[in-house]
Amino acid sequence: MSTAVVNTAEKSPARDSAELAGEGTEYWEQTRRPFPCLLFLAPLLVLYEFGVLWLGGNDAAMLRNAADSWVRGMLYDVGLRHMFALPVIVAGLLLLWNFYGYFDWRCRADTLLGMAAESVLFAFVLVILGQVIEVLFRGAGMATISVAAGPAAAGHSEVSATILPRALAFVGAGIYEEVLFRLLLLPAFYLGFRAMQAGVLGSTILAVLASSLAFSLAHYVGPAGESIVPFTFLFRTLAGIFFATLFFARGFGITVGAHAVYDLIVGVLLAGSRGEF
Repeated sequence: MSTAVVNTAEKSPARDSAELAGEGTEYWEQTRRPFPCLLFLAPLLVLYEFGVLWLGGNDAAMLRNAADSWVRGMLYDVGLRHMFALPVIVAGLLLLWNFYGYFDWRCRADTLLGMAAESVLFAFVLVILGQVIEVLFRGAGMATISVAAGPAAAGHSEVSATILPRALAFVGAGIYEEVLFRLLLLPAFYLGFRAMQAGVLGSTILAVLASSLAFSLAHYVGPAGESIVPFTFLFRTLAGIFFATLFFARGFGITVGAHAVYDLIVGVLLAGSRGEF
């Protein structure tokens, strides 16, 4: 009799609901941990790094986006000149973050699938945001152009003129722009504002704004920089805020995924119908 009671309790709807809630909480926590983020990003890093070498050949550097080139330039200046130094450092940072943060090293396979689905979802949210801002600008009689959050990502020469190299370059933009502006600059700005005696909330808000403005301005500097247009500047600033919010709420992996998918949608899928961005 007691066994029957136990079996009934084990199969009760209340227990099933508790298990589902526990799985949902576990997924939410895993997606924000550095190690699952690294597992999620590893295929993108391998695809991008080896794809650049394969498609670019002697012109491989021309396929790299501005953020990638800037960070590699800094590493080159300090003597780290190996072509795989940057991805190894990114992987090392995430591993150290997971180790010294005392995070769990477990990661379920369905967690990675969920991160991919969220990346696509948030990418489409940003596409819709861009459409809304475009409608508002046109309603005010102001000029608009099609825009990707990661411009200059398509390289600086004819080597990136075809679809495959362009797509590869946008994947690189999603990775290394997020490495630079969210993984590195956002915490640096936060610590800087905290050092200036700003509160936790104030430092967070100021760090998000500062890193987002830097993200937008970066698209207008250098040889491949664009001319500043109010529409693109505003949208890229808002995109920076969007990605920074994702970084805090959903973790680094989903942020990179959303950025890469967004750039692929706007820079590849929609570029043919709307012209260059």
